[in-house]
Amino acid sequence: ENSDGNDVRASGETALFEELAGKNTELFNRNNVKKIITLSPHSLNTFKKDYPGLGGNYQVFHYTQVLALNMGRLKFKENQEPVLVTCHDSCYLGRHNRDYFSPRMILSTVPGIKIAEMDRNRQNSLCCGGGGGNLYTDILPSGEESPARHRIREAKKTGAKIIAVSCPLCAIMLEDAVKSEGVADILRVMEISEIINDRLV
Repeated sequence: ENSDGNDVRASGETALFEELAGKNTELFNRNNVKKIITLSPHSLNTFKKDYPGLGGNYQVFHYTQVLALNMGRLKFKENQEPVLVTCHDSCYLGRHNRDYFSPRMILSTVPGIKIAEMDRNRQNSLCCGGGGGNLYTDILPSGEESPARHRIREAKKTGAKIIAVSCPLCAIMLEDAVKSEGVADILRVMEISEIINDRLV
């Protein structure tokens, strides 16, 4: 399996994207793939919206969408220490695919987790700045004015100890911003899957 090609497409490399997508659709179709579960919302969006025009028609889900439907099957440790969590909405799971429910449904089901929303959330959420190839190019402002550092300051205001993310790029951008803001001792960035794993029996 090759890269889904989202990052190269976002960087303007259309021909390379089509080459990668072509190799993937050939592989998936040869193996009769019907459903794809992604870890990245960027991959979700690419497989769901870009691949059909290139011969790849699949049911595509982000892992949080699958987990949200299966939380009742998981067993959690009892008497977990309560923790305040704020949820950062990934652009590609949220705005592009309109799913603000799955991450919050998961978090609200985990014993001991209480959600504190940032002022900007759901469709008004602030982008971390990692999409569109910016992770590699630094097109957006850097330093104290970077979107990720603004987001960390918003998260800190909630009093939360954990920023829950559902995107690898968001995790990278926000983890760097936590260090730059000097709040790593009081605020931790965690993928939703990590939060669940820490509390499973």
